[in-house]
Amino acid sequence: MKVYLSFDFEGVAGIVDWAQCREGTAAYDVGCALTLGEVNAAIAGAVGGGATEVVVNDSHGQMRNLDPAALAHDATYVSGRHKPLYMMEGLDDSFDVAFLVGYHGSISGESSALSHTYNPEVFSGARVGGAEVGESGINALAAAHFGVPIGLVTGDEVTIRETAPFAPDAATVVTKTSITRFAATNLHPRVACRRIEAAAAEAVGLAAAGRLRAPELDRPVRLELDVQTADMAEVGSWVKGAERVGTRTIRIESEDALAAFRSFVAVSYITRQAGGR
Repeated sequence: MKVYLSFDFEGVAGIVDWAQCREGTAAYDVGCALTLGEVNAAIAGAVGGGATEVVVNDSHGQMRNLDPAALAHDATYVSGRHKPLYMMEGLDDSFDVAFLVGYHGSISGESSALSHTYNPEVFSGARVGGAEVGESGINALAAAHFGVPIGLVTGDEVTIRETAPFAPDAATVVTKTSITRFAATNLHPRVACRRIEAAAAEAVGLAAAGRLRAPELDRPVRLELDVQTADMAEVGSWVKGAERVGTRTIRIESEDALAAFRSFVAVSYITRQAGGR
């Protein structure tokens, strides 16, 4: 039983401010410790449920947020910037189940702690097949291509709702209830970790029993992206598979879900230049 784990910071219990997510502050050190706790809880639950291998993809910021030696059960650690599959780097069809740990709500959805969609300086909205999505829905394109079900989702209640169409059978843990974009009622970290460990074991059991479905997408896959400026839409249209369909809207359409996801990753990288970065 092989488990893929993609983790972010903003959906972790206790994290409610950008300072906890950005390097160089004492608050960031606390954010790393809280995130490590939830990641290790998911690893422990997976192994306890029967997993024989766990691969962890660091999907936040510079993507080198954790001490590799501190990961539980000698989990493999995928880290570093400029990954071709970004938040889903390392995923392939050899995995039995995928975990999304510490995920957060979309930039265009209900109030959700630290909500954004990939780059908040670029993207103001995203839709898959016309439905508003966040990072979990975009990342589901990669899972769908490889036929890997999403078996565990953790984050605030908005995240759980937004991910449900792509992970209808997943075990879930609501780590916090968002009040605004910068406030939430959080589980105590120990409580969050206990629940995540139990849910991870449940997810592995569901996968082993064949009770999880990979994300189901209409074909052709259609991903629409709203960006902050017309310049960003123009630059984004330079990517293979991307088309500018409005003043600030880009459309990616393909029969191949992975090709659509790869085009999105390229748009994410190239539009940073249009924002002056």
